[in-house]
Amino acid sequence: MSTTALDDTQNRSSLAKLWNNREARSVILQILTMTLLIGFFAFILTNAVANLAAVGKTFSYDFLFEPASYDINQTLIPYTSRDTHLWAGIVGLLNTGLVAICGVIMATILGFILGVMRLSPNFLLNKISYCFIEFTRNVPVLLHILLIHGLLVHSLPRPKQAQSVADMFFLSNRGVFAPKPIMEDLFYAVIVAFIIGVGFTIWFRRYAKRIQEATGKIYPVFLISLGAIIGFPVIVFLITGLPLQWEIPEFQRFNFQGGMVILPEFMALWLALSLYTAAFIGEIVRAGITSVSHGQWEAAGALGIKRSRILNLVIIPQAMRVIIPPLTSQYLNLTKNSSLAIAIGYMDIVATLGGISLMQTGKEMETMILVIAVYLTISLLISAFMNWYNKRIKLVER
Repeated sequence: MSTTALDDTQNRSSLAKLWNNREARSVILQILTMTLLIGFFAFILTNAVANLAAVGKTFSYDFLFEPASYDINQTLIPYTSRDTHLWAGIVGLLNTGLVAICGVIMATILGFILGVMRLSPNFLLNKISYCFIEFTRNVPVLLHILLIHGLLVHSLPRPKQAQSVADMFFLSNRGVFAPKPIMEDLFYAVIVAFIIGVGFTIWFRRYAKRIQEATGKIYPVFLISLGAIIGFPVIVFLITGLPLQWEIPEFQRFNFQGGMVILPEFMALWLALSLYTAAFIGEIVRAGITSVSHGQWEAAGALGIKRSRILNLVIIPQAMRVIIPPLTSQYLNLTKNSSLAIAIGYMDIVATLGGISLMQTGKEMETMILVIAVYLTISLLISAFMNWYNKRIKLVER
């Protein structure tokens, strides 16, 4: 046999051994898969850029630094139409985050209440929860948004006949007008005091736990934490001479001026997403509670503990291990469903960067890539946090 043939045989034998090795084969398949995916996306992007060039367009993000030239009805940070498209996108991103955070909080509270009501021995509470869940989750969320927005706009009074509370809060079909806090320079000392209080509370809770495990001594953690988070900033607030003023809204001609406003678009989107998601969370909570053995109820009841305390101290902590994974999906769905805000004119990231900015600049691909990247980043952050929390509360096995 020639030297060349012998070398070929040895190479084939080496490749066969490498392929038959499970770990090596796994690495090879992953490398091939990533190569194909990168090649596929590179082909799509190259083809898209070529097609854009064919119709006289270029792939560029220079438009982000051009004036946006449009107004945004609700802003959490200062904004004018002379600001750039990038700043308008940031304003829309903050509006998206506001709806998502408020919606997650409200949906979680309502969902747990509905889930507990579904298991209540009280016939009326059980059926009310059942009817609400079945109606809400079987109607598209967009219809909920449009329905609630229509009710708010057409059922609430006009600004001239707005309902007032203590001549400081005003409710009309143009929103809820409330006093706006104006912080003076020394108010930052109060913010610093609050941050210090939160940091001290985190440290003290861990310290008290270590002392209790070592000696059995129990510190009043709740009262000390309350004093650090609330009491300390209040003391600093009083010492610095109450460095906070309030701007009261006043009616002028056609609408209220001054103060701050919660628009009906935000309220409709917030309520619709919260109620819709709460219906699903209610069923998740019900499934989590029923997954806990009935013997846990009986054992706790034998100790004379009330049903509400059993639920709070025994059942819910065990049910959370079943509740958290599907709950993560509902948080992600709520955040992504906030993109329907454009249907009622709420200026989120889709309405600003993916809507008006897109139409003004003609940068369809660039704006859509940014919007997709934003939602992907938010979703990954939510998933990472919920996965961390899920690992933190999981059962520790020996």
